[in-house]
Amino acid sequence: MAINSINTNSTALVALSNLMSTQNELANTQNIISTGKKINTAKDNGAVWSIAQTMQGKVMSLDSVKDSLNRAQSTIDVAMSAGQQVSDLLTQMKAKVLAAADTSLDTTSRTALNEDFKSLRDQIQNVVTNADFNGINMVKSAGTTLFALANDSGSSKMTILAEDLSLGGPNVTLSATASFNTAAAASAFIATIDTDLTKVNTALTKLGTGSNALMDHQKFVSSLQNSLTTGISNLVDADMAAESAKLQALQTKQQLGVQALSIANQSTSIMLSLFR
Repeated sequence: MAINSINTNSTALVALSNLMSTQNELANTQNIISTGKKINTAKDNGAVWSIAQTMQGKVMSLDSVKDSLNRAQSTIDVAMSAGQQVSDLLTQMKAKVLAAADTSLDTTSRTALNEDFKSLRDQIQNVVTNADFNGINMVKSAGTTLFALANDSGSSKMTILAEDLSLGGPNVTLSATASFNTAAAASAFIATIDTDLTKVNTALTKLGTGSNALMDHQKFVSSLQNSLTTGISNLVDADMAAESAKLQALQTKQQLGVQALSIANQSTSIMLSLFR
């Protein structure tokens, strides 16, 4: 190729190529700064982008796990509140039958105590029947066993068994028609209520254990989410200080490239002086 050619300006072509390369780098850096990410799409780094997307999917799925755990926690809270109320009512009922067991008590007073006893009995049934959360009742007869998601794939679940606190059930053996009209009949209920109180408190302990397990797992899931989010950040987030410095350098390089191209383009016009 001729050293001095007006058809092909190799110097200008090199300068143009360098300028275009600089502008591409500058555009990429500006995109990184505007998004805060060094990897925005698969074309930036396919392997790392794929890993980050998978981890992001786990983070989003864990939100559903947390929702499930929160619903389960609320359901158990309602069940425990009902169980505590049942325990309190049984304690009050014991006081009534204990007072009615006094043989020196007159019939009118014992009848009044029996009416209080029946009212408390009926309250137990009302409490148990209405201990619903989101359509789930864990303390009624044939109550619902609770299942909560434990991982992002749904392959693992946490199980909290229902505790039947209804009248005539395994924990509260008092029947829905229990009442007394004599001191002896009232006295017979004392041992029964003591046993029922023990069983109800044991059932509450089991529900409390399940509640604690849910809370512990909620903490673990939140910690896992935080770790995954930090891991994603390490993979795709940009070092803004470094990118800022790079932007300054590329802007300077761009200006120099424009000047270099301008100088290269002037080289052909200089050859006109050869023909003067």
